[in-house]
Amino acid sequence: MPARHQLCFTIYLFVLTIQASVFASEPTSQEADRFVANAEKELHDLWLPAMRASWVAETFITDATRAIADDAWTTWDTVAVRYANETARYKGLNLSFDTRHKLDLLRSALTLPSPPDPGKTRTLVEIQSSMSSRYSKGKYCQSENNCLDLVLLSKRMAASRDPQELLEIWQGWREVSPPMRDEYTQLVAIANEGSANLGFADTGAMWRSGYNMHQDEFAAEVDRLWLQVKPLYGSLQCHVRARLSDHYGADIVPLDQPIPAHLLGNMWAQSWENIYDITAPKDADPGINLTKQILASGMDEIEMVRKGEAFFTSLGLETLPDSFWKKSMIVQPRDRDVNCHASAWSLDGKKDVRIKMCTQKTAEDFQTVHHELGHIFYDLAYNHHSPSYQSGAHDGFHEAIGDTISLSMTPAYLKQINLIEEVPDASKDIGLLIKKAMESIAFLPFSLVVDQWRWQVFSGETTPETYNRDWWELRTEYQGIRPPVTRSEENFDPGAKYHVADSVPYTRYFLARILQFQLHQSLCDIAGVKGPLHRCSIYGNKEAGARLEEMMSLGASRPWQETLKVVTGTGRMDARPILAYFAPLQDWLHEQNQGRKCGW
Repeated sequence: MPARHQLCFTIYLFVLTIQASVFASEPTSQEADRFVANAEKELHDLWLPAMRASWVAETFITDATRAIADDAWTTWDTVAVRYANETARYKGLNLSFDTRHKLDLLRSALTLPSPPDPGKTRTLVEIQSSMSSRYSKGKYCQSENNCLDLVLLSKRMAASRDPQELLEIWQGWREVSPPMRDEYTQLVAIANEGSANLGFADTGAMWRSGYNMHQDEFAAEVDRLWLQVKPLYGSLQCHVRARLSDHYGADIVPLDQPIPAHLLGNMWAQSWENIYDITAPKDADPGINLTKQILASGMDEIEMVRKGEAFFTSLGLETLPDSFWKKSMIVQPRDRDVNCHASAWSLDGKKDVRIKMCTQKTAEDFQTVHHELGHIFYDLAYNHHSPSYQSGAHDGFHEAIGDTISLSMTPAYLKQINLIEEVPDASKDIGLLIKKAMESIAFLPFSLVVDQWRWQVFSGETTPETYNRDWWELRTEYQGIRPPVTRSEENFDPGAKYHVADSVPYTRYFLARILQFQLHQSLCDIAGVKGPLHRCSIYGNKEAGARLEEMMSLGASRPWQETLKVVTGTGRMDARPILAYFAPLQDWLHEQNQGRKCGW
């Protein structure tokens, strides 16, 4: 061996010896404190360029922008995996709350952890990027010169009442996902290996561990909440099926079978408000066509976002920074491919906050604006914390804030902002409630199915040979819907949903639905609003706003149970406020369903 190589080898052995002696020594609480501080700084420093690269990759989709983002996240993931693995060294020590809490957050920071292998980390990032890109650029081509993206397909599905056209659209979009099937299988294998290295049985177990309770307790908690609302969903499904059968005929919608998924007005049958015209009786019409009112008002997309900001500032929250308006993508650009899935971004953990939307002048997008701004105002409320705490109390909280505000978008609120001239009287409440239920109650079982399926995949209960079969078995079990045509394992229907293609956990949306009604009820009480819960709006109430901001300002710095108490007075999630909100509708549905055979 040449002398210089011998010297290098000797130094290398010396370094390894020092490292071994360090890690062989008993860890201390002071060492744990330093470890957490170093991890926070390094991960934050790597996170900043990765977020900026992702923003460009999402708003200007090219192979080059994707590659830059992939490189940045590969670096971040590699370091995050290393820190996550090293947290085990401090298990069992008597540590301060902050250090222990941050160690737990570090351990569960990765959605898809890779093993400590740079090659596998790179592969995992590339698979995620490939699936996301396939989805974002996905189109259905009816002919060589007539290709429709998801935005246009969704518009047609919402408006059409032709079952053949709806079937074509439904099948057409699902052509995007079969190429993801093998990629997804590889992704699961790598992520499970990474999760096992962190001490979890599988990646699903890791996801369920991030709620300040044992993973099995969390699964039981989700089941408990679902059982609270399941009877209301069953009543709604029964009524909707009957009305669809009246409209399309019993040969298309039999009254003793699950509902064909293409007839519910939404690409994934996750919400049903687009078929309100079929399901609501004439005398229950809410008297408000918000899309029509938005168009008639002359409001453009930017003004829609301004209106959303004005709701939050009416509660006493500060206005959005000027950079938000300069840097957000609010309208779909005409000159490039972008990811139109609405999202909220905090790019620096401080004031650089943005939304990304291909906003349409519709009631649905007006509500989406309020939802995404909920994320933004949450980001701003906790930006004084260290990076580890710049997140929601749990992931359901982040989704819940904007949805809570949307419950205050009552007719009275719409009149206050001059979108309607008169508030419909109480006789129209059933119309308002069934429309809301077809958006929120219809969504509840779907929001469970996406992760129930992935948990089964991660655990091995669902194998690649049964991906599609098990997907539809769960959808039938929970939702009472079925595919409109025979599906096989040549299909990969889960991948036709953004959150599967982009590996975004989904149980958060179920929790958000539960929390939004629970928070709404408590904020209405704080505001002193009397009367039915569905008529309450906290718009303009500074007291309710102050309590909401107090809760948001905690970020992830305390267990979610403590955070929830700030507004609700309890540390337990509860679906009873949903039942209180929809109580008049449940009575009405019970009457409508007399003589019908419900269930599936």
